[in-house]
Amino acid sequence: MADEEPDRLLEKLSPTQKIRLLTGGTTWRTRAEPAVGLAEVVTSDGPAGVRGEAWDERVTSVLLPSASALAATWDEQLVQEVGRLLADEARRKGVHVVLAPHLNLHRSPLAGRHFECFSEDPWLVGRIGAALIRGLQSEGVAAAAKHFVANDSETGRLTVDVRVDERTLREVYFAPFEAAVEAGVWAVMASYNRVNGATMTASSLLTHPLKDEWGFDGVVVSDWGALRTAVDTAHAGLDLAMPGPGGPWDDLLADAVADGRVPRAAIDDKVRRLLVLAQRVGALAGTADPARRTQASPGRARALLHRAAAAGAVLLENDGVLPLKEGELGTIAVIGAHAVEPRVQGGGSAGVFPERTVSPLEGLRARLPERTRVVHAAGPDLGAPPEPLGPRDCTDPLTGVPGLRLRMLAADGAELYSELRFSGRLLEPDLVEGADTVEISAVLTPEAGGEWTFALAGFGRMSLSVDGRVVIDGSFARETDDPAVVHVNPPAATACHELAEGTPVLVVARRRLDPDTGRATVLTAAPPPPHPGAALAEAVDLARDADTAVVVVGTTDGSESEGHDRTCLALPGHQDDLVRAVAAVNSRTVVVVNAGGPVELPWRDEVAAVLLGWLPGQEAGHALAGLLLGDTEPGGRLPTTWAEYLEDAPVTATEPVDGVLAYEEGLHVGHRAWLYAGREPAYWFGHGLGYTTWAYESVAVPEVAEDEGEFTVRVQVRNTGRRHGREVVQVYLSRPGSAVERPVRWLAGYAAVHAAPGATVDAAVTVSARALRHWCAERGAWVVEPGRFTVHAGRSVGDLPLSAVIEARGQGS
Repeated sequence: MADEEPDRLLEKLSPTQKIRLLTGGTTWRTRAEPAVGLAEVVTSDGPAGVRGEAWDERVTSVLLPSASALAATWDEQLVQEVGRLLADEARRKGVHVVLAPHLNLHRSPLAGRHFECFSEDPWLVGRIGAALIRGLQSEGVAAAAKHFVANDSETGRLTVDVRVDERTLREVYFAPFEAAVEAGVWAVMASYNRVNGATMTASSLLTHPLKDEWGFDGVVVSDWGALRTAVDTAHAGLDLAMPGPGGPWDDLLADAVADGRVPRAAIDDKVRRLLVLAQRVGALAGTADPARRTQASPGRARALLHRAAAAGAVLLENDGVLPLKEGELGTIAVIGAHAVEPRVQGGGSAGVFPERTVSPLEGLRARLPERTRVVHAAGPDLGAPPEPLGPRDCTDPLTGVPGLRLRMLAADGAELYSELRFSGRLLEPDLVEGADTVEISAVLTPEAGGEWTFALAGFGRMSLSVDGRVVIDGSFARETDDPAVVHVNPPAATACHELAEGTPVLVVARRRLDPDTGRATVLTAAPPPPHPGAALAEAVDLARDADTAVVVVGTTDGSESEGHDRTCLALPGHQDDLVRAVAAVNSRTVVVVNAGGPVELPWRDEVAAVLLGWLPGQEAGHALAGLLLGDTEPGGRLPTTWAEYLEDAPVTATEPVDGVLAYEEGLHVGHRAWLYAGREPAYWFGHGLGYTTWAYESVAVPEVAEDEGEFTVRVQVRNTGRRHGREVVQVYLSRPGSAVERPVRWLAGYAAVHAAPGATVDAAVTVSARALRHWCAERGAWVVEPGRFTVHAGRSVGDLPLSAVIEARGQGS
């Protein structure tokens, strides 16, 4: 289709037809317009996977490692492959636009969506995000870079007013989005929050710099439910309001255009952008189906996810115990609740339903020979919210098969709809006409007797009965508009009930479908927790008699989630006590950390090794087994600085004061903040060990860096260990004696190299001209301060043994 086709089609549309296209037709679809051959454009949440339009555990998806894990690979080619896999999934589910990547920053370690963001460093976020975008869009599926802009924490995220100066916006928070535009991203999502007083859906930043200065030619879509007004948002540069139907543009925009408050040219620009998007993804008649490769087979997909999980794993500590030697393992004790129930993804709207996940225990048993005993103890209870009921716990009262029964009932109790489900976390299907109540029922056979804890989450009138006895009954008011809470993780009411081991009970939950109460109902049941002392003693006994102990610790469901920020970095429950007790009886204790963001590791000097596995996706266990046994080398480097204790971190604030969250740290975010404050973290940005060692021998730079173009830093490194390995050579810049405020050091580039034992290799690190520039608000331009910059090279921002000086010329552009 010719590039001028969208302009020709615009002429065929009436003002009413145009305005109608600017608001979604459903939760996930735009509106079609047969008059110009425009089909519905289908969107889906990302980046953990592509869920599709239905929140239904029966509709499975491949589950990727978390974004923080992908960034830890420092491998753009691999991330681009992952993007193509996302595109495969999108095409399989009929999705045109994947709402990813998430380009906000790890500003505070407490941020609830830390797992869903890439890094604390704007340059690294831009590089990894651009790679994912290129992968997705190479297959004709649009990426939607989100959330523009400064949406870096969850507390009060619908209304918070982020105050940030212009230079910091340009150099820190805009930078990843500018990189996305340079990568050709087809959509950008405007966030809920305000920036410097203006709600982002009504902010002039959507036009300048996004569209006019950077040249973004795609669609600016609102975050779901973020559009609250009509006229100012239409002027600001927003193009598409989601979801629909209904909302300010549906209701008010036609009148605003008719009386001249919104120019027709603004509407035409928005519609043209929508037509271009539809053209790009194949939703416009006459458009050739976008190029796509053969869809990856399930085996190839699993292999890629396995490789990605291993590539992002970061070896934080190792006294030589890793990799484990298979022949020396008579017995391996695998300890911790996460060893059998790992956290493979974070909470919130990005969640998907994998067909299956591989636990660490399962992965190790599959990898090790039969002669090796692999034993397990869960240790003390984590105190986490129980998982929703599922086929492992209960059976359908109607058929007796594993699962639960979902029914939609009329006001008189008559059944209107019924189906078998496999999870107690349900978003009701499209409402049946006349439906008044949703009912979830299951026959639960307790594996242990005692006082069980039942929970029912949702809004509105709810009740829960156990064998006919009502244990929860009441109305639960909705006090938030946050869709992650209303439709995904509503608050729960709890009750305790005594059950006898092995005696089945009928559990029936009901929620009345009143207006504005959301669509989510969550039913859980938890057995009485084991005695902490006895559970700890069991784990210690197994560890004492084992050749090696692998303790898997981590965060819990709900502690890392969209909708709220964390309040501390401590591991929940008695996990610190568990690690210390195991390490006290087994000197070969390896700790695997299963978390999407930083946690405190107060025992890190007491164990033999610490391996950060992140939230590793569906292939968790296979990847971990290969890493522990040396089949693969932990390839990851930290994309974020880790504090030893929360109080050490220089930037933590996520709580608005009178509705305002001031980014008072300015440019000094992440490792820059640590350097500026002169503090020492537990682990620096860029840190990561491997299974070999490296010597940094020399660095060479040009004498002069011109204002335009780029230059190359050449770093010679030597593999001084006994294994082939991969090293991520990192380059940072500093400007001693600068006349303007700057970070102490900032990341300017990196390159990964591979070498055999004893071999020397040269890493060529490209540094762009932008790395030498700073934003001058007075001139409204990027400028270079002439003079001498120091180039640093090494293994992390805190380990830079080599340096050189380069002279910068020019005054900028």
